[in-house]
Amino acid sequence: MMDPEKVNSVVLPGDVLGEIAGNKDKLLFGPGVRREGDQVLATKSGILRHRHPVTYWVDNNQKRYVPVFDEYVIGVVTGKPSADLYRVDIGSSMPASLSYLSFEGATKRNRPAVQLGDTIYGRVTVASKDMEPEITCVAPGGKANGMGVLEGGLMFQSSLGLCRKLLVADSALLVAFGKRFRFEVTVGCNGRVWLKSPSVSQTIALCNSLDAAALLPIKQVDAMVLKLEKSIHS
Repeated sequence: MMDPEKVNSVVLPGDVLGEIAGNKDKLLFGPGVRREGDQVLATKSGILRHRHPVTYWVDNNQKRYVPVFDEYVIGVVTGKPSADLYRVDIGSSMPASLSYLSFEGATKRNRPAVQLGDTIYGRVTVASKDMEPEITCVAPGGKANGMGVLEGGLMFQSSLGLCRKLLVADSALLVAFGKRFRFEVTVGCNGRVWLKSPSVSQTIALCNSLDAAALLPIKQVDAMVLKLEKSIHS
């Protein structure tokens, strides 16, 4: 059973968070939490979070991304070691592999138009400490569902903590910006955000402001967004 007193508290690597023995529910562990025998241990420093009913993870602001199976990531094509593979930088210790067949409708004759330097939104399909990660741009049903090459816009690197805030349903940050600006945004679990708006100057301003708002309370975010709107339209 997990220790309820440790939830929403600071934990350090090696801290015992609970016991597996005698627990009737199947616990789900996210980043920063690992099972060792009958004990549950923290592997990162940060704040232990809990989502009902049985999901636990450690929330922190690290920038180094460790690939996790089925997470959605944003990467940059950095190479093509063979005719069948692309190398994609996703911010992990090793670049990810992407097959040219991992796009919706791709065949040997109908290859995707992917160039070096393109920004890719995909899903992690292989994540192991002993193997290089692999990503795909199709969902389990074979559809792209928005994955693939991201055209135009601007990608910026931020913390994993900010990306988790943006990925929450009805994110307060995105709602605050969306009230006053029109833009498209794609958020990866690897600490990268892609944003596109009607003009280049507005895109740059929104990216800088979104990154700066990561640790601000929502009242200060509203004030910052209002000030940004006045400066852009003045």
